[in-house]
Amino acid sequence: MRILLTQSFILEDITKLRRAVAEQAENCGLSGARLADFVLAVHECVVNAVEHAGGCGHLRLWTVNGVIASETTDHGPGIPEAVVEDLHRPSDLTSGGRGIFLIRRLCDTAEFRTGPVGTTVRCTMRLPRSCDPTGNGTMRRIRVSVGKRSPGRRFTA
Repeated sequence: MRILLTQSFILEDITKLRRAVAEQAENCGLSGARLADFVLAVHECVVNAVEHAGGCGHLRLWTVNGVIASETTDHGPGIPEAVVEDLHRPSDLTSGGRGIFLIRRLCDTAEFRTGPVGTTVRCTMRLPRSCDPTGNGTMRRIRVSVGKRSPGRRFTA
């Protein structure tokens, strides 16, 4: 696991935090629509914490096993179960209520853990296969023997 960012936030930090998430995600290989989708999903998590959970929260961003992940936590009253479980697109006539829907649609996975002492939202996005955040992008040649009794049989990749 490689931690990219860990930061508490309030309303005044939202724009700066969005830029930092975009920069880190781009450095990990996300680009184009996938980059925009991930950044918007994380942004929605942060905005929801500020708007609905007391005005502050904490964001962690990391990579592990070819995935970039974010986790937003707050200490608000929790999200009603009906809202978390609703998978339908909100009506165009409502002024809000699209954040959770967008988070789910924009990321590869989105997990919500919520209750009366706060909410944690984890979003993940697969990184492109061509991106190796460790910088070790070279392929290695390996030799595999079929068994001790047949030393002449080898497979080379």
